[in-house]
Amino acid sequence: MLNFCAVALALNDQGYRAIGIRIDSGDLAYLSCLARETFERIAERFKLPWFSKLTIVASNDINEDTILSLNEQGHKIDCFGIGTHLVTCQRQPALGCVYKMVEINNQPRIKLSQDVGKVTMPGSKNVFRLYGADGHALIDLLQRVDENPPEVGQKVLCRHPFQESKRAYVIPTQVEPLYRVYWTEGRVAQVLPSLEEVRERVQASLKTLRQDHKRTLNPTPYKVAVSDNLYNFIHELWLQNAPIGELS
Repeated sequence: MLNFCAVALALNDQGYRAIGIRIDSGDLAYLSCLARETFERIAERFKLPWFSKLTIVASNDINEDTILSLNEQGHKIDCFGIGTHLVTCQRQPALGCVYKMVEINNQPRIKLSQDVGKVTMPGSKNVFRLYGADGHALIDLLQRVDENPPEVGQKVLCRHPFQESKRAYVIPTQVEPLYRVYWTEGRVAQVLPSLEEVRERVQASLKTLRQDHKRTLNPTPYKVAVSDNLYNFIHELWLQNAPIGELS
């Protein structure tokens, strides 16, 4: 630290301004506080206001739990260098995805399974995010494409797709359409957002979620429901396609 400060002061005499330091080992919270205190003392001693604002970067196998711990301890870190845990998600290193057909030649299709979680919801759909009076997102609602979208101030019945008793009325104060078509008939259908726009969109979206949805320990699951029309359609098609057993 002392060597860095000496070099930074010498560079300042030559017309150059240091950017900051990187802490890569040890007690990151304590060392960052010590470094910031040192920078502030030097800034005051040599009348260099910018010195107190030097950037402090921390690395050393940092993950989400490390950052949460540092926030609890209190630190003066400006930037986290995350490498290993950014490239590979330790909590979920693999994402299991399966492509399922829900419509062929404008004919809805359903996949049946003894595992309800694998039963698909047939047909083309729209999806809307419904907001409550406090501005937070309440629920995402799937509808059939020929249904009228939900309206602000109008009661909407939201249902669990497979559990009949789980249902609730929602009166949204804001309705946000979520479905966008970016690829159709082998070509890009509209201008793709830039990385900066995607980042801003994600940050803005996260701010609409309640804190209990975002907490690290035992977060409240965010609900996704279907309209009454889609619910009835799913179960009607299910019964039409489910095999009928025979007892003898």
